[in-house]
Amino acid sequence: MIAPRSLQWRLSLWLGLGVTLLWVATAALTVQKLRHEMDEVFDSALEETGQRLLPLAVRDVIDRDSDDEPSQSVATMREHDEFFTYVVRDAEGQVLLRSHKADLSVFPPFTGMGFTDTPTHRIYSDAALQGTVTISVAEPLARRRAVAWQTLLGLALPLGLLVPVSLIGVWALVRLSMAPLRRLRFDIEARGADDLTPVSMAGLPSEIRPNALAVNRLLERLKRTLEAERSFTANSAHELRTPVAAALAQTQRLIIETSDKVARERAREIEAALRRLVRLSEKLMQLARAEGARLQVAEPIDLAVILQMVVNEMTAGADNAGRVELVLPDVPALSHIDADAFAILARNLIENALKHGSGQEPVRVVLSADGVLRVANAGPIVASDMLARLSEPFERGRAHADGAGLGLAIARTIATGSGGRIELLSPREGRQDGFEARFFSGG
Repeated sequence: MIAPRSLQWRLSLWLGLGVTLLWVATAALTVQKLRHEMDEVFDSALEETGQRLLPLAVRDVIDRDSDDEPSQSVATMREHDEFFTYVVRDAEGQVLLRSHKADLSVFPPFTGMGFTDTPTHRIYSDAALQGTVTISVAEPLARRRAVAWQTLLGLALPLGLLVPVSLIGVWALVRLSMAPLRRLRFDIEARGADDLTPVSMAGLPSEIRPNALAVNRLLERLKRTLEAERSFTANSAHELRTPVAAALAQTQRLIIETSDKVARERAREIEAALRRLVRLSEKLMQLARAEGARLQVAEPIDLAVILQMVVNEMTAGADNAGRVELVLPDVPALSHIDADAFAILARNLIENALKHGSGQEPVRVVLSADGVLRVANAGPIVASDMLARLSEPFERGRAHADGAGLGLAIARTIATGSGGRIELLSPREGRQDGFEARFFSGG
C-alpha cells in the first residue's frame, strides 16, 4: 500500500486503522467470552430442566396404572417452539415418557449422568431410584448457534456504526490538531519576494516551533543579505554619479578646447561611453529602489495623470516628438501603486519601445480604466524563447540599439513588488509584427 503524502492523512489512516483493529480485536475477545458464558447459561438451563422434570416423571411413572402403555407422550396444549425435548427410560432403556416432539433417534443410550454431545444436540442425562429411571434432555446445537449469531449481529451492528464514526472523529481531531501547521504554511506561502518579516509562532505545537524558529532565522539572514546587496547597488550607483559627471565635464571641455580632429573624435567616443555609464547608474538606482522600496500606498492614485506627465516629459525633446500615441480612459484609473514607482515603470516600458521599435510607426501607449497599461511598438517579431528572458537583468536579446538591458527588469520588479504583473507579447495584439508589454496593476 502506498502511504499518502499528507501528514494529516497518514496520521488519520494509521490512527484509524489502529482504532479499527483494536475494536475488532476487542469484539472478537468479547464474542469468545460471551459465547463461553452463553454455553454455561444454556448448560445450566438444560441441567435445571432435567432435574426439575425427573421427579415429576418418577411420580408419573409410579402413579401410572398397569394398563397404561409403556411409552407415553406428553400432550401439548398449543403449538409452540420446543427448544428442549426429553425422554424418560427405565433401566432396560425402554421409553416410559417423552415430550410430544421428542425424536428418539436423537437420544443415545444412557451411559451416565452429565452432559454429552451429538453432532446435532447437547444432551443432559440424570437418574433416579438407583438408576431404574433415567431422563435425557436434549437441546439443538442449531439453536445455540442461532442465538450466538443473533448476539454477534447485535454486537456487530453498533460496532459497524461506531468504527466509521471513530474514523471520522480521528480525521477531524487530526485535522483540528494540524490547523497551526496549515496556518504556518499559508503564512509562508502568502509572502512575496519582498516580504521577509518573521512568521507568526503563536499557537504552534512544541514540536513545530523549532521549525518556525529556523524559518524566521533564515528569513532574517536573507533580509540582511538582500538589504546589503541593495544598499551596495544603490550606493555604488550613487557614488559613481559624481566622478562620472566630473569626467564627462572634462571630456566635453576637451572636445571644445582641442583642435586635433583625432583627439576630438576620441573625446566624443569617451563622452558617449560616459553618458552610457550615467544611464546605467540611473538604471541601477531605479532597480535598487524597485527592489527595496515600499511600492504600494494606502490611498489610490490616478494612473492617467502620472502617465500623462511621463509622456509629456519624454516627448518634449525634438528626438521623440510625435513618436508616442497616448490613449487615456475617460474616468480615473485608480491603483494603490506608488506614484514614483509607476512613473519609473511607465518610463522604462516607453523607453524600451522607443529604442527598439520601428521609427515608421509611433509607439502606442494605452491605459484602460481598470489600470491595465499597454505599450506596443512596431518592429520584427521576438521569438518566444527570447520573450521569456527579456525581463531578466542585462538581457538585451538580439537588439542592436544602445541600452543596458535593465528597463524590462526594472518594470517587472516594480510590477511584482506592487502586487501586479508584466506580460510580454510578440507580435503585438491585432498585428502581424511588433512587440507589446502589458502591465496589470494590483489594484
